[in-house]
Amino acid sequence: MESDGKLLINIEEEVTRCYLDYALSVIIGRAIPDVRDGLKPVQRRIVYAMFDMGNTSNKPYKKSARIVGEVIGKYHPHGDAAVYDAIVRLAQDFNMRYPLVDGQGNFGSVDGDPPAAMRYTEIRLAEIADELLRDIEKETVRFSPNYDGSATEPEVLPSTIPNLLINGSSGIAVGMATNIPPHNLGEVAQALIMLLERGDVGFEELVGAIPGPDFPTGGVIVGKAGIRDAYLTGRGVIRLRGKAFIERPKATQKSNIVITELPYQVNKARLLEKIGELVRSKVIEGVEEIRDETDRDGTRIVISLRRAEAEKTVLNKLFKHTQLEINYGIIFLGIDNGMPKVFSLREILEKFIEFRKEVVLKRTTFELAKALEKSHLLEGMKIALENLDLVLGLIRKAQTPHEARASLMKEISLSEKQAQAILDMRLQKLTRLEKDNLLKEYSELLHQIGHYREILQSEARVKEIIKAEILQIKDRYADQRRTEIVEELGEINEEDLILEESVVVTVTHRGYVKRTPLSVYKTQRRGGKGKVGISVDEEDFVEHLFVSSTHAYLLIFTDVGKVYWLKVHAIPEASRVARGKPIVNLLPLQESETVTTILPVRDFSSGMFICMATRCGLTKKTHINAFSHPRANGILAISLDKDDRLISCVLTSGEDRLFLATRNGMSLMMEEKDIRSMQRSARGVKAIRLRGDDRLIAMNRVQGEGTVLTLTERGYAKRTPVSSYRIQKRGGVGLTNVRISEKNGKVINVLQVGKTDSVMIITNLGKLIRINSSEIKTVGRNAVGVKVINLGENETVVAAEKVVEND
Repeated sequence: MESDGKLLINIEEEVTRCYLDYALSVIIGRAIPDVRDGLKPVQRRIVYAMFDMGNTSNKPYKKSARIVGEVIGKYHPHGDAAVYDAIVRLAQDFNMRYPLVDGQGNFGSVDGDPPAAMRYTEIRLAEIADELLRDIEKETVRFSPNYDGSATEPEVLPSTIPNLLINGSSGIAVGMATNIPPHNLGEVAQALIMLLERGDVGFEELVGAIPGPDFPTGGVIVGKAGIRDAYLTGRGVIRLRGKAFIERPKATQKSNIVITELPYQVNKARLLEKIGELVRSKVIEGVEEIRDETDRDGTRIVISLRRAEAEKTVLNKLFKHTQLEINYGIIFLGIDNGMPKVFSLREILEKFIEFRKEVVLKRTTFELAKALEKSHLLEGMKIALENLDLVLGLIRKAQTPHEARASLMKEISLSEKQAQAILDMRLQKLTRLEKDNLLKEYSELLHQIGHYREILQSEARVKEIIKAEILQIKDRYADQRRTEIVEELGEINEEDLILEESVVVTVTHRGYVKRTPLSVYKTQRRGGKGKVGISVDEEDFVEHLFVSSTHAYLLIFTDVGKVYWLKVHAIPEASRVARGKPIVNLLPLQESETVTTILPVRDFSSGMFICMATRCGLTKKTHINAFSHPRANGILAISLDKDDRLISCVLTSGEDRLFLATRNGMSLMMEEKDIRSMQRSARGVKAIRLRGDDRLIAMNRVQGEGTVLTLTERGYAKRTPVSSYRIQKRGGVGLTNVRISEKNGKVINVLQVGKTDSVMIITNLGKLIRINSSEIKTVGRNAVGVKVINLGENETVVAAEKVVEND
């Protein structure tokens, strides 16, 4: 629209257009990383400028100010402070999972200390940053003019590492933001290999390879729902905690809360200030002293508590009121084909693979062109050597180089480049050795050309190359995961709060369970009256007892063949005489279902097996990994006949010997390898043939050449050397283990013990005694044994377990 010769523009349209141009400029050119190399423009310009200057990992350091000047002078027309801030972040190992810049000097700290000025610090590219630039000189990526047209810069780097995922990124643009957490290189590499091998990899398999973010400062991610949301949709929120545990120094009765890892990007100095404020304002009570003992070995914040204060309550308040626990929002926003987009985990991985295919094809095309050019020259030299006399004659006859070149082109049918190469060739090339070398080089070059053409024609070969490069990167740079991922446990991660110690766990017939520190029980001599270990009703009695660690996992097997999963510290701690808590409150047991075996387990990925035995004499072996993820309502461990029950389970290596004992005093020792490994749903095979009303009551893993301790219900016990029992094939009736009578009663349990082992014995009335196995006489298989505990009227022994000493 014109008025008086002037062009009039609608102000609304102009403001809208200018704002959109500005917004797009901020999104594309400043705040959001490219999905291919994971870098923002300023980061890419820094890395490329350092490479262009020769400031690589194998060269000496250069002053940071020199690099900043190069970047703002050639590629990034902005302030030097912005460029130096970006360099500092790339060098901070508490911000970058895999730092791209190797720095000398003060580059700041987790306390929020500022870095030294750029004139004091020195930098060079980190070794892993070389992988961002590999093959950049082989026309693998597009170059565009810089801001003033005086130089060119790459639009993206031909990265061989999945930098967007392993180092993450954060940035606020106009109307959108990105917040990508760092991940473990080894895990991301494994997921990429899975996708290269099988394009139909499912979401669960990807999450299995990449369980979650891996922050440079460690910490603990609580719950997996936020991770799954982010990986599926590109957006999610995770709960990230610092790592803390309870320390109880032996010299004092006081306890400390020790913090060894902080959530990602949490300022340690501000965290300490906040804790101090909460203590002074009495929001947190019971804190005596706060000490920062952080040194070069790592973070260590010690919060000393007053005597008898509740550590869990204090730690819970620290999580609630300070940044010891934060919510970390994940947004997988990146630039794809010049436009911002929110990606799922799978899409990011696929985009990287697609980019690597493009780079490999461009690199191969470049190398093929170079090889063809060189082979063309070598082919001309080969023709010249085959017609050497003619070539020399033509050159001697020529008056000028131009005339010689024209003669060669005409008489021997050479191209201009071939003819010029012959004229430039040194006379030493005419020797027989040089001729042989030339022919060999020409042959190898033809083979190489065939190889390049094969790559360009086969997607499978391209994938093989990408896979090999990823494996090389993984082997060279991958490290162990730093951030732990735990299940949602409520407000407090109990395992991090409880000091690891040995505890006695007891379960009564009516289903009451508790744990008590092992130190409560003192060793007594044989024949003593024992110490009351638990108060029970007249109709109840203690049925199970074992010793374990508070940090162990429990596989709880029941008589109906089901298994449940529990942690020892999840069992309520109670005093020596307390009854405990109903186990139905901890496990969803069905009516009439009872616990038969509780196995403490630490690692489900080991090569161990679980061997099971049933009342009717069947046995079965299953790999421990089959029990690593039980459901809330339990899973089937073994299929049982209608009248059968599961009575015992033991952890084995696959090469052990098993000792089975019956209630009527029979036994059978067999090789574990006689039992093949089976699935969880299998029934098992016959282990021992039972006679009459006999039934199997125990199964042990035989270790070394100790002794077998047999305990009967009337309080009698004996030890018999393992060598007294010969190894038999499974399915037989076995050998006599103990001579039973009215005096000693039926067999209650059979254990293998050494000279220094202690044994816990417990009666149906709750009496408990701990004795050394060396005090029990060693006798033959047919002996009755000696009395080890004095029993009252209507009192019988119901359980015995070996104590595992804690050094």
